[in-house]
Amino acid sequence: MSSLKPVLIVAGIGAGGGTGGATARAFAKLGYSIALIARGSDSLMSLEKELQNSGAEATSFPIPSYEHTSIKSAFESIRARYTSPQYSIRAALYNAGHGVWKPFLDITPEDVKVITETNIEGSFAFAHEVLSDFKQNEIDPTTGKRGILIFTGATASIRGNVTTSAFAAGKFALRALSQSLAKEFGKQNIHVAHAIIDGGISTPLSRSRRNNPEWDQNEDIRLSPEAIASSYVYLASQERSAWTWELDLRPAHEKW
Repeated sequence: MSSLKPVLIVAGIGAGGGTGGATARAFAKLGYSIALIARGSDSLMSLEKELQNSGAEATSFPIPSYEHTSIKSAFESIRARYTSPQYSIRAALYNAGHGVWKPFLDITPEDVKVITETNIEGSFAFAHEVLSDFKQNEIDPTTGKRGILIFTGATASIRGNVTTSAFAAGKFALRALSQSLAKEFGKQNIHVAHAIIDGGISTPLSRSRRNNPEWDQNEDIRLSPEAIASSYVYLASQERSAWTWELDLRPAHEKW
């Protein structure tokens, strides 16, 4: 076990400054090799280079979409790159998402298609590949895990609102999938967890949209990607006698 280098697979990194990128950096510091999956090849290559320059082993695997065949193809490439007996896929994060915030009658069939592809088809395909690999792992003697699969959720995972019918439908489905998998695969020593992210996350995109330095500097009112990543590291290190299925993360002054 100790001779195998653990691998973390992250799907969904945005521009590299959010939860996916922060999680990759956090696990890289723990000695994980990092496999990055996302639609934006420029962001992927930039994060890959950053991780490599920090001394980490990282490879990017760009995909055109989160539909099943793209995810499956990415995993075939990941397995070719990180082959046993040198490597062991031990952790995975499904962080991909697509936001649609519109009144219901303004939602288009294209909106529904992308929501379904990213939150449902992509998560099912990602989980299928990850869990198939985890089942081949030996049980870690410290944590009791064969691996950990984490899903990034949102407030909309448990509560719909006036403009979130499409977004919430996708996030509800993602949460239901994670709960079902946690119950099925926990018995096989595979840890599945879901994180509700309740509040705004400080990312390059959110900062540019808000253009409000006070919001970004006030840690009481916004989430830090690094703090979320630290919670994901905590989940990965939990021992088998006390596993968390769902975390609910929010800044101190968030209304909930």
